[in-house]
Amino acid sequence: MAFNEAQVKSLEAKLNAKHVRTRQANDTTLTYVEGWHVIAEANRIFGYDGWDRRTLTLNCVWSGKIDKGYVAAYSAKVRVRVRAGAENVVREGCGCGEARAATTGEAHELALKSAETDATKRALATFGNSFGLALYDRELAGVTNRKALLTNSAEDPVGIWILSLVDGDQSFDRSEDFVAALRKALNETHDIEALFALWERNVDTVRAINKEANRGGTPSGIAHVLVAQLKGRAIALAKQGEKSVSSDALAEHNAPSKIDKSQLAIPEVKRIRSKDHLRFVARQPCVICGRMPTHAHHVRFAQPRGLALKVSDEFTVPLCATHHGQNHTTGDKRRWWHERKIDPLLIAAELWAKSPGRQSTVRRRNVGQS
Repeated sequence: MAFNEAQVKSLEAKLNAKHVRTRQANDTTLTYVEGWHVIAEANRIFGYDGWDRRTLTLNCVWSGKIDKGYVAAYSAKVRVRVRAGAENVVREGCGCGEARAATTGEAHELALKSAETDATKRALATFGNSFGLALYDRELAGVTNRKALLTNSAEDPVGIWILSLVDGDQSFDRSEDFVAALRKALNETHDIEALFALWERNVDTVRAINKEANRGGTPSGIAHVLVAQLKGRAIALAKQGEKSVSSDALAEHNAPSKIDKSQLAIPEVKRIRSKDHLRFVARQPCVICGRMPTHAHHVRFAQPRGLALKVSDEFTVPLCATHHGQNHTTGDKRRWWHERKIDPLLIAAELWAKSPGRQSTVRRRNVGQS
């Protein structure tokens, strides 16, 4: 098998207890990992373009009306294909899902998605502990801090937060300390490539902390603040590089100084255009369900809207046709993402950091927008 050394290390690692959830069913405590985490781990370990899934069968087991709502139950069989070098590793899994909703259409949609997610989790679980394989062991030997997991409630986060740095890892018992340390590390990074590498190593932990903070029902803004800081630092480093390259040429030609409009009281919005990046995003699986093919979806609230202008291409995420259409028809797009417990700006930043199209970009300006 042609998995690289880093992938093998991740597949052999223990499952962090902070990603494990529990629920009660028939007087029994069940442990599980959530579908979004399993898909995020597949993206992290195999790469956004390193795996995909196909739904082989999808059957409605039962549907009907109960009280004032509608209920539907589905079973699904999913095939997961992972690219390991020149080889393809194929695994299959079966799952089921049940949902109750105010309308019959919504009940069917939620139930079939739940069944597909359950089947995907079972297929990916065969690859290692990170995908939930460790939870099939009653002793939870493949889970970190398993004693704390067995004694804590389902909603209490356990474990520690690890900040990955070039010169070693730092661990924190409190998420607030992790965020403060990451912000400090971002500010102290003086190379743009190193900046994106730092973000890539820690983005999964940022996503987990943001999810824990949002459990109360109100978005915490932790991820938004960190993404804004990442962008601000990247822009500052890019400007420093431009100044160092062009300073001699400007002096030689005695060219007049150019106003940096981003420093004005009402700065202009910079909109990057990169067809290579859009194609790169469209080759990744859907961030909601993992289906392919996908479209490069622009996250509209990432920047102020301009007349007939889309947001910058760096703020794009892959969505399948179904979820792409749903997003465009919803009225509150922030709420749409929040209900799915996904921060599209985090994913967009990670894709932009990895994109081969980041070097070939054209900036378009929307003058007068803040």
